[in-house]
Amino acid sequence: MKDSMILNRISRLVAGACLGALLLSTAQAATPLVLMTDFGTADGAVSAMHGVAYGVDPKLTISDLTHQIPDYDIWLGAYRLYQTANYWPEGTVFVSVIDPGVGTQRKSVVLKTKNGRYFVGPDNGLFTLIAERDGVAELREIDEKVNRLAGSAESYTFHGRDVYAYVGARLASGAISYEQVGPVLPSESVVKIAYQHAVRDGNTLRGIVPVLDVKYGNVWTNIPKALLDELGVKPHDPLQVRILHKGKQVAKVTAPFEHTFGGVAKGKPLVYLNSLLDVAVAISQGDFAAKHHIESGVDWQVEVSKVGSK
Repeated sequence: MKDSMILNRISRLVAGACLGALLLSTAQAATPLVLMTDFGTADGAVSAMHGVAYGVDPKLTISDLTHQIPDYDIWLGAYRLYQTANYWPEGTVFVSVIDPGVGTQRKSVVLKTKNGRYFVGPDNGLFTLIAERDGVAELREIDEKVNRLAGSAESYTFHGRDVYAYVGARLASGAISYEQVGPVLPSESVVKIAYQHAVRDGNTLRGIVPVLDVKYGNVWTNIPKALLDELGVKPHDPLQVRILHKGKQVAKVTAPFEHTFGGVAKGKPLVYLNSLLDVAVAISQGDFAAKHHIESGVDWQVEVSKVGSK
């Protein structure tokens, strides 16, 4: 009887220890690591980054935001971070590599936002929109003397693998603290891309076309719902939309404001709020961008006004 009680107690202790170890292991591997590049997936570059990260900690959870950013398009990379980051939990580490200046004097940094997410990559404008929206809690330059993949010191053109994936994995796994990344930089020193912020000018809203909904050809703007509300726009109200490239008009349409694509007949244009609650223009079951030869970026301006307003 006494032996049985001792065995039961030992079993409970062992089970408790195993559960504790399991919970600790889960907690340590709970911080996601998210990768974004302009590398594509036709070769082994992205796989090499995954391999480096798993080499730091095989328990890491690694996700791919996208690797289809057009070559060297820093602005679009900045927008994709802006579009997705807030849906990831606090503590998530984002490694972003759109880096035409790789190997030059541009800084390699880790930016910590005020809501507790981390962004690893070159300080070349990639963090423009994240810094503006989420605020910079702290900015640190990566000390490559201690935070670099072993044996990569003479590699100058693949910081995505040798520095950013490695540092991101070490940060996400808890192998290093944020303070161990490197020296502090002034928060206001984050490199930012200049662009037209959304504004109201009387009865006209002005902004840019930051990105296209590439699968369907819808034209997104950076004009938020709050500005549209200031004009008193209601469902079915007609709106005039002008799209310009470097100040030259490319398209001008009048279309109703609708909540859904089904608010107009197939092939007809509409104005709606996209998933970020910004103004967008589309053709129901069509491709607005292709029809009007519209692209995106800081050189593409947009104006929206109520028809009949003065």
